[in-house]
Amino acid sequence: MMYKEEPIRILAREIKELRNKHIVLVKAFWKRHGVEEATWEPEEAMRKQYPNLFTGKIFGEENP
Repeated sequence: MMYKEEPIRILAREIKELRNKHIVLVKAFWKRHGVEEATWEPEEAMRKQYPNLFTGKIFGEENP
């Protein structure tokens, strides 16, 4: 039996600084997992795959 992993919401946002570039990461809270199992993912990839997650105060917009 298989199921598709889906994020429920974004918990945090962070910019990782390397020598000459910046990588924006988001902490994703996944369905069927606890908060302690949230993972850091590249924001760009998450925006493409799950655009509905990117609303709210973390991203400079007002929550409804």
